[in-house]
Amino acid sequence: MRRGITATALVAALALAATACGSGDETGGSKSSGELSGTVTWWDTSSVGSEDKVFKKLAEGFEKKHPKVDVKYVSVPFGDAQNKFKNAAQAGSSAPDVIRSEVAWTPDFAALGYLAPLDGTAALKNQDDFLPQAVASTKYEDKTFAVPQVIDSMGIFYNKKLMEKAGVEAPTNLDELKSVSKKIKDKTGKTGLYLRGDDPYFFLSFLYGEGGDLVDAESKTVTVDKPEGVKAFKAVKALVEDGTAKTDASDGWENMMQAFKNGDVAMMINGPWAVADTLTGKEFTDKDNLGIATVPAGSAAHGAPQGGHNLAVYAGSKNLEASYAFVEYMTSVESQATAAGELNLLPTRTSAYAKKEAVNSEIVGFFKPAVETAVERPWIPEGGSLFAPLGIEYTKVLTNQTTPEKAAKATGDAYRKLLKDWK
Repeated sequence: MRRGITATALVAALALAATACGSGDETGGSKSSGELSGTVTWWDTSSVGSEDKVFKKLAEGFEKKHPKVDVKYVSVPFGDAQNKFKNAAQAGSSAPDVIRSEVAWTPDFAALGYLAPLDGTAALKNQDDFLPQAVASTKYEDKTFAVPQVIDSMGIFYNKKLMEKAGVEAPTNLDELKSVSKKIKDKTGKTGLYLRGDDPYFFLSFLYGEGGDLVDAESKTVTVDKPEGVKAFKAVKALVEDGTAKTDASDGWENMMQAFKNGDVAMMINGPWAVADTLTGKEFTDKDNLGIATVPAGSAAHGAPQGGHNLAVYAGSKNLEASYAFVEYMTSVESQATAAGELNLLPTRTSAYAKKEAVNSEIVGFFKPAVETAVERPWIPEGGSLFAPLGIEYTKVLTNQTTPEKAAKATGDAYRKLLKDWK
């Protein structure tokens, strides 16, 4: 009898080595008989308790389609996955056949030689159907090393009942955010915004809103320490100091989600990946109480980052054909429509938006225009590494341990050490 999906939660390096045997002996398979076989180990980095359930179910559908293929499903904490994959790939063992890669990781892994090029393989079936902005993160040196699974951006989530009680509407810029939050505090006693303080990705909307960026990849110039960057650091610092927002220095995701789901704050900045979890909160048993609007603009523009996840195949996989087929299946129109309908995740295929699941999702309908105008991040191998020094300084600014000017300078200095020969 064919084995079902094996769900494994990774909690330590030893568990990783024991379960993630994508390039080990048992993954060997063939298509010599015209039928795929063997094992495909997949590292899924999606949210536990919501997204993972849907993706496991989709993977089971692949097994039904290919009865001789056993998909080993491994749930890897998102924050650990990048380094775990690098370590496993460098060691030449224990790496998965397929990994769900954050968009910034893809060029990094490709530059290190850890990913199989996908051009001309079954993984890229109907590739002209993919959104151009989603494809951008899958390329490295004119080759394709991943297939876009979901694309996203950010918006401001708000509690409609709290906003109505305070007599306010969703703010469209930072000045309105401050005035709206003051009215919310006066009328309800609640804080206006929860600003996640331990993840620099949540800083990008403010940086882009002031007209800034981390780097200019085309001219190989560091830009985070330019005046626009300083202004962005000042903007987030002001939100905390004047009481518009509360923040944190650790465990920010859980703190933010609980505060919003329990009605302790009226707003948070988040993305479509957070919708399923949000709707489990007591404030949103009536899902119509959840409102989503464009991230408030800074002094220059509305600026939300483009994000998302790709599926990539490990270059050392011993079952490439089945891995290519698995990636194609998981990024197909049907699979993306299922993710849109059950999780409100945005498809990367144009034709998936015409499916009833996507059409009927108000969240997908809202975020699609946001994605189309989102700011592309620099698709360079070091792109994912830019967040570590930024995160340190972002947290220090919000917790009053440094000034915006010093934070911008320290981040810029760190980038120039990381990016050799950049200005």
